[in-house]
Amino acid sequence: MDRIDWVSRVIAAAPAAVYRALLDRESLEAWLPPSGMRGRIERWDPRPGGGFRMVLTYLDATDGPGKTSDATDVVDVAFADLVPSERVVQRAVFEADDPAYAGTMTMTWHLAAAGAGTEVTVTATDVPAGIDQAVHEAGIASSLANLAAHVEGAR
Repeated sequence: MDRIDWVSRVIAAAPAAVYRALLDRESLEAWLPPSGMRGRIERWDPRPGGGFRMVLTYLDATDGPGKTSDATDVVDVAFADLVPSERVVQRAVFEADDPAYAGTMTMTWHLAAAGAGTEVTVTATDVPAGIDQAVHEAGIASSLANLAAHVEGAR
C-alpha cells in the first residue's frame, strides 16, 4: 500500500484568498516554513510548468536534521496543476545526497468552501522514505496554521 501523508484545516478566509497565498512569493516565504524554520525563495515562476526553489533553514540545527546540509532543506518545486480557488499540485524534489530523500513527492493542496471559510486538505504522495510520516504531517499542520494566521490576518 502506498503511503499518503495528509492534513486538513478549515481557514476563515475565502478560497480565492487562500489560493492567492499559495501563489504569492512573499506570502509563501512567510507561511510555508513550519515552526522552527525560515524560508527563502531563490527562483519563482508561478504558472503551470513553472515553479520555485526554496531554501528552508532550521533555526536550531543542533541535531543536524537537514536533508541538504545539517541546517537546510533545499527543495525544487514544479507547479503541475493550478486551478484557481480549487487546487494547487506541486512536484517537489529535495536536494540531498542521501538516497532516502530521493524521488519526486507530489503535494496536492485542495481548497473547498466550508461555510464562511475554506477547508484546505494537503495530501502528499510518493514521499521519500527518509521522511518520517508523523514528523511530515506535523510540519504540514504547522504550515497550515501559519497559512491560516497569514490569510485570516490579511482580512
